[in-house]
Amino acid sequence: MSDGIRCMWMRGGTSKGGFFLADDLPADSAARDAFLLRAMGSPDPRQIDGMGGADPLTSKVAVVSRSTRAGVDIDYLFLQVFVDQAIVTDAQNCGNMLAGVGPFAIERGLIRAADGETDVAIFMVNTGQIAVATVQTPGGVPTYAGAARIDGVPGTSAPIPLEFRDTAGSSCGALLPTGNAVDIIDGVACTLIDNGMPCIVFKAEDVGITGYEDRETLDAATELKARIEAIRLKAGPLMNLGDVTEKSVPKMMLVAPPKQGGAVTVRSFIPHRAHATIGVLGAVSVATACLIPGSPAAEVAEIPEGARKTLSVEHPTGEMSCVLETDAGGAVVSAALLRTARKLMDGMIFA
Repeated sequence: MSDGIRCMWMRGGTSKGGFFLADDLPADSAARDAFLLRAMGSPDPRQIDGMGGADPLTSKVAVVSRSTRAGVDIDYLFLQVFVDQAIVTDAQNCGNMLAGVGPFAIERGLIRAADGETDVAIFMVNTGQIAVATVQTPGGVPTYAGAARIDGVPGTSAPIPLEFRDTAGSSCGALLPTGNAVDIIDGVACTLIDNGMPCIVFKAEDVGITGYEDRETLDAATELKARIEAIRLKAGPLMNLGDVTEKSVPKMMLVAPPKQGGAVTVRSFIPHRAHATIGVLGAVSVATACLIPGSPAAEVAEIPEGARKTLSVEHPTGEMSCVLETDAGGAVVSAALLRTARKLMDGMIFA
């Protein structure tokens, strides 16, 4: 690829990575993945020979195209490029990078923006679900400046609300793939759940921690990480995910009672490193778990009343608020979150 490929580098939520038009990348998936590994500088813990930031949260790719589906504007494929392994996977979605898809599509001329704000209906190829992003477009042009603030990102930006529809069971076939609110794995009570992101939710105290540790402490806890990885490997087949040894899902969610006035505190592993915050769809899945009677999350969470519930999910650097709509039976029927995005660079990338 001596001539390079057109690419826009963006921050989406609390992640960042490369945004590509599908037509600009090699059509063959093996050739595409080889290019992306070189572009990111993987495998290498520092990713020194590429654009990756030596962290899973900054080694991400969005592949975007105009959609042919009725009622949908854009198709979005998320690819996670591993940092220290030669792996590119589409086994999960990313709701943070999703925040940049709408602005990117408008910037590339895939959508004609309205004056004021523009709703972008996005088909998430990884999971077959639809999200609607509302992008601020004064004068028909995306703006990244605004007063919206999200924890984990300094400063303020233009708001990008994301509404998720029909995400339950998007990867595992059902919200609770085993049909149980609780499964006991290695003596630990777990909720195996998928409301947009396959997650294993269990009490932090059940694996010997408080749930209030910082990221560095958790990353250094080798015995803890080995224990929760053993749980993850056993849960994979139960969640219809098969052997997850080299997969980036399911995510591990260690919950504890809230400390800052929220609904629940979470420490997330993604899956082998502690998350600096929490993923968007991971937060949705955890918030949903809080509403399942008898689940470990429900036992520690503080839940507001009403059919429309705002659950603040506390994480190491702040919180993420999930707005959940429930039906008469208490089942979650829709979820929405506030994210932001920013264009960082537009040009050519070489590999």
